[in-house]
Amino acid sequence: MTSSADPLVGATLESRYRIDAPIARGGMSAVYVGVDLRLGRSVAVKVMDERYSGDPLFLRRFEFEARAVAGLKHPGLVAVYDQGIDNGIVFLVMELVEGGSLRELLRERGPMPPHAVTAVVDPVLGGLGTAHAGGLVHRDVKPENVLISERGEVKVADFGLVRAVAEAGVTSASVILGTAAYLSPEQVESGDADARSDVYSTGVMMFELLTGRTPFRGDTPLALAYQRLSYDVPAPGDVVDGVPEEFDEIVLRATERNPAERYADGFDMQRALLAAAEDLDLPPFTVPAPRRSAERETMARMRAGAPAGAPPATPGPPQHTRVQSQATPGVPPSRGRAAQPTRAARAVPAEQDDNGALRAAIWIGLVLVLAIAIGAAAWWAGQQFLI
Repeated sequence: MTSSADPLVGATLESRYRIDAPIARGGMSAVYVGVDLRLGRSVAVKVMDERYSGDPLFLRRFEFEARAVAGLKHPGLVAVYDQGIDNGIVFLVMELVEGGSLRELLRERGPMPPHAVTAVVDPVLGGLGTAHAGGLVHRDVKPENVLISERGEVKVADFGLVRAVAEAGVTSASVILGTAAYLSPEQVESGDADARSDVYSTGVMMFELLTGRTPFRGDTPLALAYQRLSYDVPAPGDVVDGVPEEFDEIVLRATERNPAERYADGFDMQRALLAAAEDLDLPPFTVPAPRRSAERETMARMRAGAPAGAPPATPGPPQHTRVQSQATPGVPPSRGRAAQPTRAARAVPAEQDDNGALRAAIWIGLVLVLAIAIGAAAWWAGQQFLI
């Protein structure tokens, strides 16, 4: 066992949930692939950082939010199955979405055309609207918290965790640092948030999907966050060409600094988005899962029989991944070029075999020609002798 091995891998929580492999780790928690031994299904297990396990405020809010989210039913939401505490380990059991995150897709493909943006944002807003109708606020809408399955399903994850952490007695700086680009002005100013705060964050995310970048820049996360108190989010069409005016208007209204001037909730913004898509006659689109993701790499290691607890792969895919990605649409060209020497090297022996066969054929041909020539000469000499 190496020092980098995860001690949780192989453990079973509450005699039911076996931890198989790590997917990702952040400032608040780590996510693992696990198995529900009772039901025999794969699950995602989010384990909170140990500093939260002794905080009673966090534990009460965590349990309340988990129960509330578990009662929500919408295809745009990652389902919550269970939550618990086992020997000081605070965990949440969720639906395992096999695919990757919207952040990983953005890194692969860059900005998206309007019909693809609609296919992403529509289910996000439907999931948010369902939560808003139930009195819940996400507070942390960003590409990292939007998951895309292999079937093109788009789902919002991590409902309720930010509020639980914000009300904990330990520092919540990691929440601010991780979401500075997407926080609403009221979250920056007072920490308050309602459905319209999620609308603002979704508007910023929509801006990023259309342009390939977030609207504000800052030397530090806090400086970045505070810019939205003084500046408006620009129209995406002012940054890149080809953005329909209808989409500019949606982003501008969603990101109004005054919450009262935004869409009221996720459903309100969703209606505006679908109306714009219909007016523009945008084609239907299935959102592709990212080709490279932490979840994919974890599942690949498990199938390959990698040691339990092996940490997620570092940047730079293994050899077999690069070769496979050469013919895969959407993969950055640099990875495809990196695999070219491997393919060329494998082609050399075949070329050598072809050249050897050609030389053999030439020699056989020469021998036949020589034999025919000798036979003809002998026949001619015989004729001369008879004469």
